[in-house]
Amino acid sequence: MDPQLQNEWQHRLIALLEQQPPDNDGAHDLSHLHRVWAVARQLLQHYPEADPVVVMAGSYLHDLVNLPKNHPQRQLASHWSAERARQLLAESGLTPAQLDNLAHAIEAHSYSAAIEPRTLEARIVQDADRMDALGPVGLARMFYVSGRMGRALAHPLDPLAEHRGLDDQAWAIDHIDVKLAKLPGMMQTEAGRALAERKLQWLLSFRDEFCQDWMAR
Repeated sequence: MDPQLQNEWQHRLIALLEQQPPDNDGAHDLSHLHRVWAVARQLLQHYPEADPVVVMAGSYLHDLVNLPKNHPQRQLASHWSAERARQLLAESGLTPAQLDNLAHAIEAHSYSAAIEPRTLEARIVQDADRMDALGPVGLARMFYVSGRMGRALAHPLDPLAEHRGLDDQAWAIDHIDVKLAKLPGMMQTEAGRALAERKLQWLLSFRDEFCQDWMAR
């Protein structure tokens, strides 16, 4: 993307976000959106045929409606975010096709919604968003969300779930195996899969060392 065009769109999107009602979720704040766009930029280098404006807008606007993980309508949040993004960018100069592409990218990014991305832009946005659940920042976000939901750090006697079923609704560390370890295999792009595998290896190394210290007697 042309640097001047990128700068103009970034300022425009951030201004739109600043006009939205405040959200106190520190795992889905503006820093998260910046990181998603940073990863998306990396992926765009491998896929120059993708529309960078759609990818950037999807990166910044995908959480316009952000519901808690345990909200009964969580799976609808990305659909509502997509509709809100359409409204906000209706007079932005994007073509109807771009708005459709953007809405789909936002709707399909959600793990809870389980919508298969049909476009390259949607695949990039989904991969970039899920990448922020891996590595050191992903780990910090996992514990932050688990703490807000009242989950304990780990099972007191069997943190690696060697003799019990995994339960990330009770034990935060279980979330690594329940969900995060599956993310690399779910990446939609080859470039995203390679980056996710590296980040997952760091996360698994942390898990093993954490559990070793957890069980020290």
